[in-house]
Amino acid sequence: MIAGVAVVGLVKPFEDETSVVPTKAPVTPDPTPTPVLAAASGGGKAPGVAQVKVALDPLVSSAALGTTVNVSVVDVATGQPLYERDADVPNTPASTTKLLTAATVLAARGPAYRLRTTAVAGSAPGEVVLVGGGDPTLSVDAKALFPGAARLDQLASQVKKALGGAKPTKLLVDTSLFSGPETGTGWSPDDVSPLGQVARIQPLMTNGGRVKPIHNERGGDPRFADPAIGAGRAFAKLLGAPVATVKRGKAPAVAPSAATGVAPGTRLGEVQSPPLVQVTDWMLEQSDNTIADVLARQVALAAGKPATFDGATDAIIVKLRELGLPGDEADLYDGSGLSRHNGISPALLTQLLTLAASGKQPAITGIFGGLPVAGWSGTLEKRFASPAPNRAAYGVVRAKTGTLSGVNAMAGQLVTKDGRLLVFAIMASGSANATAAKAALDRVPARLVSCGC
Repeated sequence: MIAGVAVVGLVKPFEDETSVVPTKAPVTPDPTPTPVLAAASGGGKAPGVAQVKVALDPLVSSAALGTTVNVSVVDVATGQPLYERDADVPNTPASTTKLLTAATVLAARGPAYRLRTTAVAGSAPGEVVLVGGGDPTLSVDAKALFPGAARLDQLASQVKKALGGAKPTKLLVDTSLFSGPETGTGWSPDDVSPLGQVARIQPLMTNGGRVKPIHNERGGDPRFADPAIGAGRAFAKLLGAPVATVKRGKAPAVAPSAATGVAPGTRLGEVQSPPLVQVTDWMLEQSDNTIADVLARQVALAAGKPATFDGATDAIIVKLRELGLPGDEADLYDGSGLSRHNGISPALLTQLLTLAASGKQPAITGIFGGLPVAGWSGTLEKRFASPAPNRAAYGVVRAKTGTLSGVNAMAGQLVTKDGRLLVFAIMASGSANATAAKAALDRVPARLVSCGC
């Protein structure tokens, strides 16, 4: 474990943990826990600014990276910038935007927060309303994409029990938690096509809006044209209600007890997502755009703002400022990074990462657990393979990638061969060859890892 960063080992997210306590074991005091959010120490030799410049200048000047390259590298222990190239100037961040979303939703809601999906009695006899609570990881059954996900089949069992044998005759889906457009400004139409990279942003969906619980790293997954209705139809089948009755509606306010049956608005069941920190882990490791924009709306809701794209991005920037970060160095149109209108400075990202590593804001330290590991997991599993010197990053660099046409970005942490913890952010745009640009970008953190600067 790297000092100062919680959960930085090679640990897959969403691992289920089961504790078995012997029934006859004597009761003893709990041991004193070891600290897991200690501040980053000054261990290892600090690189010299001049030496880092000599090492990185030729790499960041590579034509393969494109026409515009912005870079920030910071020594975590001291907070000192080691390398800057237009570090305070926003550039297109692509999916490194998700770092801001993850940090602000963890700060706003807390790592242990769970997203709730509920079912209530409708206004008419036999009517059930499925209420979306903004859980993008919800599953239909045990065949879940997200381990530990809340399940509609378990919710259906609760509803059947609550109804006491009465068979539902109609199902409504309540999506009123979110409002406004369901796609972001600056998104490509191909992003939300049936095989696109994102679903329509709604507060009710299963498996991130996917038709099947699968994730294709190198291609889009089939998505429901209307994720909430797709979830409603699955739930209707589980309840034994006619699928043809599924439509949008609003959960009624709780009414006085009815003379017979279940009073309108009565809660019939509830299921909860895994803790928010596990949801952000998946979002970061797999760069899940749908989860990112659904979670961004939780930042808005926590701040009392409308759960829209504008409400979410405004709330993210406000939360960044509350954390003492330069929120004015972010211009956001979504929480996923799909929008080409987004702008974030590398310095904002490295300041965020430095703060997370400091232990001063324990809630946001959780972002490190979800960062992909070079050569091992998520979007970095196949990166740093070539040229050969890039392999120095294997298992050492943890970072969030960002890729759009002509745009390549990366932001994360690494440890130098001298044992020094650094954070970095690189944003490059205007490249003509994506493969060459990615290899050229990978050279920068790989060089820092092997640098004896």
